[in-house]
Amino acid sequence: MAVYLDNNATTALDEEVLEAMLPYMGQVAGNPSSVHRFGRLQKSAIEQARESVAQLAGARADQVIFTSGGTESNNLLLHGFCNSLSNDLSNDMRRQIDKQGGDTRIAISAIEHMSLLEPAQHIMQKTAFDVDVIAVDEAGYITSSAVTQVMTEQTSLISVMSANNETGVIQDLSPLITLAKENNCFFHTDASQAAGKIPLDFTASGVHAMTFSAHKLYGPVGAGALILDKQLPITKLQFGGSQENNLRAGTENVPAIVGFGKAAELALSNLRDRSSHSLGLRDALERGLKEFSAVTVFAQTTNRLPNTVQFGVAGFSGETLLMQLDRKAIAVSSGSACTSEKTEPSHVLKAMNIPDELANSAIRVSFGKNNTMSDVDAFITALNDIIEINRHSAVMMAASV
Repeated sequence: MAVYLDNNATTALDEEVLEAMLPYMGQVAGNPSSVHRFGRLQKSAIEQARESVAQLAGARADQVIFTSGGTESNNLLLHGFCNSLSNDLSNDMRRQIDKQGGDTRIAISAIEHMSLLEPAQHIMQKTAFDVDVIAVDEAGYITSSAVTQVMTEQTSLISVMSANNETGVIQDLSPLITLAKENNCFFHTDASQAAGKIPLDFTASGVHAMTFSAHKLYGPVGAGALILDKQLPITKLQFGGSQENNLRAGTENVPAIVGFGKAAELALSNLRDRSSHSLGLRDALERGLKEFSAVTVFAQTTNRLPNTVQFGVAGFSGETLLMQLDRKAIAVSSGSACTSEKTEPSHVLKAMNIPDELANSAIRVSFGKNNTMSDVDAFITALNDIIEINRHSAVMMAASV
């Protein structure tokens, strides 16, 4: 029987989520922008979902902007923010930056998802904005001193993820947000991996923007959210309608949004139980990994997501391990699914100064609510078999020389 241990890449659609979506997948017609009763029914479903996502985030419903997922949310945040500052000459911050001289700058951490790193590079190449990269320490943390090192009077936005999708390291954002506020700087966090795994509070944290993705918490692919404080200036990237507070034109994907709302509701109500369940599996896996001398668990002593373990196996390629595990019907990842076609070491591990050879051997196991202790046992057994077969082959090869 197949064992799925790649829940940070995507989660299985929850049955209750599917049940909530079904009426809006053909049984209930109507455009949510229409004023008749059929349109109002669709609009009401969207607003209920908006409320559920807001509650999971600790935000107000009017701060939730629905998108197609985390990637669009991050692009809307970065491009929309930079476009707003570039176009709105009446913006106080823009005038102040212009008086100080130099290009406007944004700062993002070195361990962000590619949906932030790539748009940031595009912005730097195509606009007057400069991008500074915030270094991470060997434990996977972003420190206040690291932010201070790149911050200038021209820095207008800082983005640091809530929890890393590869290592699972949870960032202590509070001192970073305080630092940003002291320097009149906006702060964004990508919480795609954190949502549904650790408590979040948009309002209390003081962040100005937060990214969510539905398919990371047992919702449908094709739905996400950008949660925005109205202080943050932003303009829309696509035109043709005034949907989503005039920030995302186009008829809303009602079934996906409804599913997102239901997934958020379930994630909030089951947060403690799901986290406790995952932590038990993670701890059991790490106890098993201690038996392998060739295994190094990354960021093991740091505060991490309860479901995530990333480790390297000396003498192996991560891609080879992934394929050999796949042959044994066990699905894991060698890092982010969005960079799975790249052969170079993970940019996250490189930023943590993990040696390339060890970083190239990286495997990520990420548990979900449906995993069991038998899945942990199956993985440990499979990994042991692979290592032993490799060792035996090496001995046989050496003997034949």
